[in-house]
Amino acid sequence: MTQLQALARRIDAFNDAVGRAAAWLSLAMVLVQFTVVVMRYVFGLGSLYMQHSVVFLNAIVFLVAAGYTLKDDEHVRIDIFYAKLSPRGKAITDLAGALLFLLPFCILVWITAWPYVMASWRSLEGSLEMKGLPGVFLLKSFILVYVALLALQGVSMVARTLLVIAGVEARHGTAAPNAGLS
Repeated sequence: MTQLQALARRIDAFNDAVGRAAAWLSLAMVLVQFTVVVMRYVFGLGSLYMQHSVVFLNAIVFLVAAGYTLKDDEHVRIDIFYAKLSPRGKAITDLAGALLFLLPFCILVWITAWPYVMASWRSLEGSLEMKGLPGVFLLKSFILVYVALLALQGVSMVARTLLVIAGVEARHGTAAPNAGLS
């Protein structure tokens, strides 16, 4: 079981680092948007590159932060029944959700997105706007990053739920009383 704990910890640490980096991208996005607004309304200037960079940053933040959000159990869920379950019941529900919905979803999106992203790379797709950002193919690549990070966190979720079901962890990385494993 300690290998499962170690795997889950490594995945959680990785997604935590990615999520913290995404937070800094959020700050960059706000600063660029502020600059666009000041340029437009104070100086009467516009920059399509800067406007597109805000859209790119926004997409990247949401795509790379999905795994981080799942790690911290911050995704939307309907808690009508879930909140009343025991930790073991929650773990079984989370395990079923990860195996029946999350991981198959990740596989489906990867299979569907791969040709789309590769076609974009083959043509080095750029903006449809004449003065837009040229790296649309890079932005589309983040779809695959999104799926990989979300699937990794799904693997961590499966590992953690198995540990809770086995009585090794109480919930989310906390050792169960008298688990006997360290």
